[in-house]
Amino acid sequence: MSGACFLIAAKRSPIAPRGGALASLNLHELAAPVINALIADANVDHANIDEVIVGNALGAGGNPARLVSLAAGLNESVAGLSIDRQCCSAMDAVLLAKDMITSGRASMVIAGGVESYSQRPQRFQTSKDSQELQAYDQPPFTPWPDRDPDMAQAADKLGEDLRISFNAQNDWAINSHAKALLASAKMQTEIVAMGGIHVDSFTRTLTTRVCDRAARITGNISAANAAVAADGAAFCLLVSQSIADKLSGSRMRIASGATLGSNPELPGLAPLAAINSALAAEGIKTADLVRAEIMEAYAVQAIACLQQSGIDEAICNLGGGALARGHPIGASGAVLLTRLYSELQQTNGFGIAAIAAAGGLGTALLVEAQV
Repeated sequence: MSGACFLIAAKRSPIAPRGGALASLNLHELAAPVINALIADANVDHANIDEVIVGNALGAGGNPARLVSLAAGLNESVAGLSIDRQCCSAMDAVLLAKDMITSGRASMVIAGGVESYSQRPQRFQTSKDSQELQAYDQPPFTPWPDRDPDMAQAADKLGEDLRISFNAQNDWAINSHAKALLASAKMQTEIVAMGGIHVDSFTRTLTTRVCDRAARITGNISAANAAVAADGAAFCLLVSQSIADKLSGSRMRIASGATLGSNPELPGLAPLAAINSALAAEGIKTADLVRAEIMEAYAVQAIACLQQSGIDEAICNLGGGALARGHPIGASGAVLLTRLYSELQQTNGFGIAAIAAAGGLGTALLVEAQV
């Protein structure tokens, strides 16, 4: 299989809400332990890593990937590449790593993302008509303010358009936490303990009563059916065919992937085109999938993606999703891939991960497991 790319290890930190157990850790302090555990798990040498690609959406700029690479003890020749595609960043980092390997530019690449929502810098903008600094939280994602919705409001509109009720959204969130609690012991193999925790600290028993009492963000979007802002890191180790053939551990083929733009007013549906593109590249359908990890920035978004794509809910987010963990924006795509890698360990077949981002972006990545 000339030019193939394989995923041979995937690790993540625990995910903790903003201001929680990981709040004191800088980006490189979140990422470096995960990378070192990843390298140890794959039984490869630090010196053989060609590149590190890091997704980060809320940091202060610069090149976080370089900080991460040096903190992890990689060769000084590893320059590090940082990308910001908001929520899609970490999954896009993995797609870039795949392209580097299949093109022959590299043989071993670490890719993923890291985010400290707790330590994100305050942002200000200036105006040519005023000397006063104006604080802002969300940057523009389109040049047209009327087509650049607030994310929670866009999620609520999606629920209205598709008639996904408040109760249905809450039921999804309750189930996400329940699945995460059941899978907690199994997830220990993918989590690198830090900050005094070894589990996702937000996961809890969620009930209908709690959901009904949760503060409303807007419309049917509440604090219970929307993912909390969080800190965390996740990374994957990708290698070429020749490297994979020399290693004895688990390996999975990165079959295909895509990042596509769509209507910026409907960001929740953006993954659909990417999912369809990734499946078409391998000539398969959603019925052929054995596992799926779909981002749960909002419960309504995950429900809509399953309904519109035809992915079976029974194979989706078996260890819970972002509603039960939190949403470390620039890392979330690699968290999904780490979960997918873990879930595919004991089965054959195709698994897919998909995520949406502001501006109407969607990324999907298809993996084939051959146990």
